[in-house]
Amino acid sequence: MKKRRLKNNEHFQFADGIKSGTAVRAPQNANANGQRKFQTHSEMWRYFVAFFLATILVNMFSVSGQQIPQVAPRAIPVAPTTAGPNDIARFLAGMPVPENSPLAPLTRDPAWQAHSAFFEGEFSKLFQRQLQKLHAWTATNFPEVTQPTPVAFYMFSGPDFLYVDQFFPNASVYVLCGKESMGPPPDPLRIPNLSGALGNLENAMRSSLKTTYFITQHMKVDLQQQNLNGVLPIFYVFLVRADKSITNVTFGSLNSNGAFEEFAPGKKGGSTPGVRIRYTDNQSGNSQTLYYFNTDISDGGIKSAPGFLKFCQRLGAGSSFLKSSSYLMFEQGFATIRNFILDHSNRIVQDDSGIPLAYFDPNKWNLRLFGVYLGPIDLFKQHYQSRLQEVFRQGNPPPLDFGFGYRWNYKEANLIVAQRK
Repeated sequence: MKKRRLKNNEHFQFADGIKSGTAVRAPQNANANGQRKFQTHSEMWRYFVAFFLATILVNMFSVSGQQIPQVAPRAIPVAPTTAGPNDIARFLAGMPVPENSPLAPLTRDPAWQAHSAFFEGEFSKLFQRQLQKLHAWTATNFPEVTQPTPVAFYMFSGPDFLYVDQFFPNASVYVLCGKESMGPPPDPLRIPNLSGALGNLENAMRSSLKTTYFITQHMKVDLQQQNLNGVLPIFYVFLVRADKSITNVTFGSLNSNGAFEEFAPGKKGGSTPGVRIRYTDNQSGNSQTLYYFNTDISDGGIKSAPGFLKFCQRLGAGSSFLKSSSYLMFEQGFATIRNFILDHSNRIVQDDSGIPLAYFDPNKWNLRLFGVYLGPIDLFKQHYQSRLQEVFRQGNPPPLDFGFGYRWNYKEANLIVAQRK
């Protein structure tokens, strides 16, 4: 039933009606008439007051019954208590972190600001001196760079993710290895001497940024100091400086069958420790995976810990990258890994320190040469290849305008692209 709503002043009309109704009744006597008149006015007043109060109550309940709009509470961002790997990587690389990151206050430290300025300057010079020229060269001479590949193997790499990413940016999986240990997960919040730690990271990377390779002895000294141990901080820097976003970092090891088994950092796993870094390329949106294993890939090392080679075999055929590899595959003690690369690669990019020319069967491989061949640097002069010198002389290959390998001066550098027929 629809409730009748009171009109303005209707309660006064109701009171007047009571008074007029009593006037038509004939009083029996004067006293009764006076008493009736008194009672009538009293009743009128009582009715008036009761109705007035009832009207107020009705209006009150009507207002309170209306739905009061709910105001949503304002969401207050809560800062995480621990920093994620991508924030840590950006911090170590001298790049801004989100405002709510636990590392944001540390970016106001003059030590970090000096570190950021150092890396900004070094990576800017690297791009102008090397990378933009390399990109122009690949567009003309190596268009295959844009093709996806299931896996890119980079043996004897150490933490040099920078260059394998330049030549094979669209690999689904990267497998790198070296004798340098990974170190624990870097945590800037727990570093007592931030200036010293960041300075040692700069020193460990200085040679790779100014030339094209790491000096192993420098890494051993610098990365064992100031709470930034191992190669993981260097991987972090190269990844985010290459416009990647790290989504997950997992420590583990390979068992004898080549399976990657996760374990907590600092815990002992199998004989071949490693790390898996999952990340997203911010330009393409592709999800990619980087593995690094601390392992010995000499013949004797593979025999005593076969898990690494079995892990690689599981990934099938892909592409291989070799640079500044100390001419190790010229030695008899590295035949197993040399044969693996030749058997499981459809394309190999290397300098002259990789696989010797004599092992490329001309019935299986097409070779393209670039730059000049002056022979190895003095440290490895015993590995001079007279046949390679002759091929370069006869082929008159196009020059390089960027450094590569031990010959970081572009006027002396060489590069070899081997394509399976």
